[in-house]
Amino acid sequence: MDWRDRIVVDPAIAHGRACIKGTRIMVSVILDNLAAGLDEAEILKSYPTLKSEDIRAAISYASELARERIVSS
Repeated sequence: MDWRDRIVVDPAIAHGRACIKGTRIMVSVILDNLAAGLDEAEILKSYPTLKSEDIRAAISYASELARERIVSS
């Protein structure tokens, strides 16, 4: 899967933050939910317009970002 098929960055939507295409659901919201321990089913229940592929795309997007930058502690 290519995350670019499911994620868009548009200055007119959510202040230009990465969102799932066709929604205003930010990638960061999905990742925050995963980090908080919610499983896929819980996230999909909370955001009915999401698909499983959207969650995987968010993880793939974050993975690519992590390879590109170093965050100092």
